[in-house]
Amino acid sequence: MFNQKRIRDYGVKIGRLETGKNNAITDVEGVTVGHVTLSDQNRQTGVTAILPHQGNLFKERLIASSHVINGFGKTMGTIQMAELGTLETPILLTNTLNVGTAADALIDYMLERNPEIGRTTGTVNPIIGECNDMFLNDVRAKHVKSEDIFQALENASMEFKEGSVGAGTGMLCYSLKGGIGSASRLVELSHGTYTIGVLVLSNFGILSDLRVNGKMVGQELKEAILDSYKEEDKGSVMIIVATDLPVSERQLNRIIKRSVTGLSRTGSMITNGSGEIVIGFSTATKIPHEKPNQCLTLPMIHEEDIDLAFRAVGEATEEAVLNSLVTAEAVVGRDGNTRPAFKDLIEKFNISLL
Repeated sequence: MFNQKRIRDYGVKIGRLETGKNNAITDVEGVTVGHVTLSDQNRQTGVTAILPHQGNLFKERLIASSHVINGFGKTMGTIQMAELGTLETPILLTNTLNVGTAADALIDYMLERNPEIGRTTGTVNPIIGECNDMFLNDVRAKHVKSEDIFQALENASMEFKEGSVGAGTGMLCYSLKGGIGSASRLVELSHGTYTIGVLVLSNFGILSDLRVNGKMVGQELKEAILDSYKEEDKGSVMIIVATDLPVSERQLNRIIKRSVTGLSRTGSMITNGSGEIVIGFSTATKIPHEKPNQCLTLPMIHEEDIDLAFRAVGEATEEAVLNSLVTAEAVVGRDGNTRPAFKDLIEKFNISLL
């Protein structure tokens, strides 16, 4: 996408399953992603919007679920999602101290499109995820504004940039520059071929732990750099899982839990100060806001088919993290703080990923 060099362009093939057309979360039909990037000296932040389908999400909700791997995070909206098992707004990702701004803007976005909210029906449950970009960004300045949120929602498309963009502008991953990454896998079952797509906002890990397809690339880099990097993991990762697989909320929750297998294969040990939060949705069934006269019929796969989905989400998560690293550009940010780009270091020190 956008001719960025991704991990497969280095000859690295993650897992067994085939990818979707763009190897991205937007391979799930109807899903789009938009960014607004704010990159200027102490301002290294932004917002990323994920639109699960192109209709009115409040009126046509989706089966959804969330899972907390480690709870050092400040997400919004996941309590109601856990109770009702549905998603009724786009998903926004930004920095920790801009969660409130993002929520206000997303509420306004939904109110504009749904005049019945707060009048003839209930309120709305905005879904916001965050990571802390304070090393490169002046997080106290709360640079992200409502107009940035609206722009990210409006410019969402099937193709989008990865790396140091949107919410990923100021994020770090494995002591290097991190950010946005995505990947997808096809799940071929007897009744059809389905897609599982993953988007990550990566902001976690220490360099010496980084593995690429099992190879201890991070340790090689650490030895080559001979740098006094302080290896301290106080970051987070947001994992967004989209699928068109027909599943119940319980099945979806089981699937998104397995994203941790892909995370761990890149080297993460889920440290104390790192928040790992997963949010997932299925586009297979739309739940009407208005109560119909008849019972709802919700298709779902048989449990014997679910292992393939487990494999798919793990593979896609692993590759999405690596894509977030390899597409990221070096950034000089707040007070001159900087983190190098993975792609620059492996070229400089002639380190093979194979």
